Amino acid sequence: MKHGFLKVAAATPVIRVGDCHYNANQMMQLIDSADKQNIKLIVFPELSVTGYTCGDLFLQDTLLRSAVESVHAIVEHSKGKELVVVVGFPYIAKGKLYNTAAVIQNGRVLGLVPKISIPNYTEFYEARHFTAGNETPFLINFLGEEVYFGSRILFRCSNIPDFVLGVEICEDLWIPQSPSIEHCIAGATVIANLSASDELTGKDEFRRELVKSQSARLVCGYIYADAGEGESTTDLVFAGHNLITENGTLLLESNTFENGMITTELDLGRLKSERRRMHTYLGRSKVTYQEVPFTLQNTGYELPILPLSRKIDSAPFVPSEKSARDKRCMDIINIQAMGLKTRLSHIGGSCAVIGISGGLDSTLALLVTNRAFDMLGLEKKGIIAVTMPCFGTTDRTYRNAILLAECLGVTVREIPIRDSVKQHFKDIGHDINNQDITYENSQARERTQVLMDVANQMNGIVIGTGDMSELALGWATYNGDHMSMYGVNASVPKTLVRYLVSYCADTTQNKELQRVLYDILDTPVSPELLPPKDGEIVQKTEDIVGPYELHDFFLYYILRFGYEPEKVYRLAKEAFKGSYNEATILKWLKTFYRRFFSQQFKRSCLPDGPKVGSVSVSPRGDLRMPSDASAALWMSELEKLEAK
Repeated sequence: MKHGFLKVAAATPVIRVGDCHYNANQMMQLIDSADKQNIKLIVFPELSVTGYTCGDLFLQDTLLRSAVESVHAIVEHSKGKELVVVVGFPYIAKGKLYNTAAVIQNGRVLGLVPKISIPNYTEFYEARHFTAGNETPFLINFLGEEVYFGSRILFRCSNIPDFVLGVEICEDLWIPQSPSIEHCIAGATVIANLSASDELTGKDEFRRELVKSQSARLVCGYIYADAGEGESTTDLVFAGHNLITENGTLLLESNTFENGMITTELDLGRLKSERRRMHTYLGRSKVTYQEVPFTLQNTGYELPILPLSRKIDSAPFVPSEKSARDKRCMDIINIQAMGLKTRLSHIGGSCAVIGISGGLDSTLALLVTNRAFDMLGLEKKGIIAVTMPCFGTTDRTYRNAILLAECLGVTVREIPIRDSVKQHFKDIGHDINNQDITYENSQARERTQVLMDVANQMNGIVIGTGDMSELALGWATYNGDHMSMYGVNASVPKTLVRYLVSYCADTTQNKELQRVLYDILDTPVSPELLPPKDGEIVQKTEDIVGPYELHDFFLYYILRFGYEPEKVYRLAKEAFKGSYNEATILKWLKTFYRRFFSQQFKRSCLPDGPKVGSVSVSPRGDLRMPSDASAALWMSELEKLEAK
């Protein structure tokens, strides 16, 4: 699939223990269903051809011969189908019986992978029947063809280079040095695990976390196919707990005790990007691997764009579950406050000066500063909250700024700047009726000058209020609100600022503070640099630069994963379906790229500020970009999208 998406499935057929032909037919039905859904990889459970719970029947020639015949039937059935099929069966090689996975595609067995770790404790007694598999592959004759047999085999797709498959079987995952570690170091991007993990109280939770953590530490897609209904229940019960994870994220999970197939898409581009930026990720194996090539023939050079079934979150910076969101908010505010606490402690400071506007950003910065002073045990009077009314200030924002400061018990200073700005206009010969960029930026720079001078008066530091979304778009006045002595919001995206303020409102015991915070949350985002009309804000930021929820979405995928414009556009269309039409998304995506490139000079000289998440625009950290880089390549791609 185009843009690095690979549609995969974990499938648990209803089986009959020992009835290989029946089991193969059940799997072939699922293979047909998967093929119709354009699935490119389907993984079945451990020993799925025979059933995992055959016991001493594994010593019977009849069962072993039937297992090979059934695998042959599946191989024949796969002819003309490009999807890769991974099935489990018992196989004798060089006189020993192995718990084996067959990797099949389009009428060929690409290779056989034996289980390395044979459990023989508590309810498991596999060593009674099976031999631990060999790591170094060797050639065997299987179904009349020469194929490799061994653990260290990678199956590489020739026309989708980022699709490299490694295989491990059940217990192989549960050991300290699992084969998938070496598989991924050697280049595997997707791991298939054929499993027969019996169900015990609480084991599903452990299993889920194990699979998630393995995909996280290996930066891979992990497909875990578990045995289910049809296995013997003499001593154990199997629940068919199938899992598909990607780089630590659970993409999809089956209901336990329900056989069937789960399917979603892995984003191979995301995995490639993550590995590329992690220089500590070892991409060179110290052991030798046998690579087996295969081709997804029907895709051709131009890969098809197929519908996505995986959920694309429209707010990637904000957890969707309230409990996780609250935990994230608490952590971020503590990170911000701890950063400021350390800075104040280092310089021996007991005074912080902050400009308050009654808007979201300055509100969050003041709340964070208040928390930092609590941590230091400093008097709140050392927080100087300065309101600087000018041409665009409304009664609502002015009132909220004052009430907020009073609720927190900080020092409030009101310093009107109208006369200062008017005098400045006279000095530079600017017509006050010309409400252009000079008119706006003069106010922003005057406010910054006031804050800096007050900080000098009080032997304090100026706390920056600008957020990461504004910095990405360059929506800040150079050497105005762009500048401070410590920017507590520097890596907080605008969409998350709202949730952080909301979290503070929800958790405070101060009812008056809560009321003020809720009203601030309900106020339109504005720099308030143009005069209001009938007392209402006329200059709404999102009317000018676009919706912040779109820009934060673009910011996440462009900076975090380096996606090309076409892929970002596609994901945005999925995420905001029903909220924004395609033309609107493309319009603001163009705006984002244009402003992102042209405004780098502002980000190149940002003040210090704490990194709180996986994305930052600090020139000392995540974004080291030339200020004069050309956006031509990216804009050219966007123009092509408009033509489609």
